[in-house]
Amino acid sequence: MRVLLVGRPGDRDRVRGELVEAGLEIVAESAAAPDSATHATGSASHAPGIDAIVTALPGTPISERRDVAAGKGEALTPRELDVLALLAEGLPNKAIAHSLGISDQTVKFHVAAIIGKLGAANRTDAVRRAFRRGLVAI
Repeated sequence: MRVLLVGRPGDRDRVRGELVEAGLEIVAESAAAPDSATHATGSASHAPGIDAIVTALPGTPISERRDVAAGKGEALTPRELDVLALLAEGLPNKAIAHSLGISDQTVKFHVAAIIGKLGAANRTDAVRRAFRRGLVAI
């Protein structure tokens, strides 16, 4: 996956190696601060060959966040990870239910659990947080 790395220089330095180790190709970098990342994302969306934008935020290194996702915190269950992968594809609850052979109500239950465990505000925020933690790839 080809990405644009956005953030302050020190934050970018901190995560650059981990992104490359994860198999991401950094094709460009921007010194835009995380609070202005929306401006950077708007201009990058027109850049050819960029699949995603990664914002290097100050704080916990990616590897430590992966530890939380891997079970050193409140981990997602295998079924929650299945639901999360389909959420990341943008599927509505009914389509997720059909794909997994479960009821709509069960999907709602899993989505609520995912949102809670990731500390997200909504399903879109959950996918964003999951991507940053390496739980899903877009």
